[in-house]
Amino acid sequence: MLKDHWTISSDVKAARDIGRNIMQAVAQLGYSERLSFAIRLALEEGLVNAIHHGNRHDPSKHVEVDFVGDSRQIQITITDQGQGFDPARVPDPTADENLEKPTGRGIMLMQAYMDEVRYASRGRRVVMKKLNRCD
Repeated sequence: MLKDHWTISSDVKAARDIGRNIMQAVAQLGYSERLSFAIRLALEEGLVNAIHHGNRHDPSKHVEVDFVGDSRQIQITITDQGQGFDPARVPDPTADENLEKPTGRGIMLMQAYMDEVRYASRGRRVVMKKLNRCD
């Protein structure tokens, strides 16, 4: 089992560095290229959401990232210091009236690519799980 914890500034470069670390761990655990792509996409969306929407790029705020994984599943937890949000109130980005709006797509992608996505701490924490299975 691999475990790690990082605290990063509200900076996209720091998020990229964490992303590389996590994806190295995913590769080390033997996840396929297809599953690795799904994990990387969801991870990037989660980190960008925490930095941009959660912390609003405020340099005094940070993002906590936890990774736990083994050959069967990985779990990534991302926690920001923002005001939070209600995921149920995010408009459906595929609805006709929202097609040209830039919001909601990251959440939709995370839900599409991960096996489980749940929110806690009034939307300030997202927990994502991916099972290592062949579909």
